[in-house]
Amino acid sequence: MAVDEQNELPEATQREAELQMQLDGLQIQVTELHKTREEANPELSSEFQSLKEKFSEHSKQLEQSAEKLSQLKLENLDLRDEN
Repeated sequence: MAVDEQNELPEATQREAELQMQLDGLQIQVTELHKTREEANPELSSEFQSLKEKFSEHSKQLEQSAEKLSQLKLENLDLRDEN
């Protein structure tokens, strides 16, 4: 059994080295992904803020249009009553 254990040790060490290399590669990829995300986020944040402002403007315009429509409907009813 001592011979088998000696043969297994180098294989286990080799496998551990392979796994460590894979882990190192994955850690590099994760680091690169984090950097990419950090670089992209300011652009996305800026675009989101711009869209949010446009949405707010359109919402205000829609609200004003709804009020105007309501006024016109009332005027229309008044004119019908006069006729």
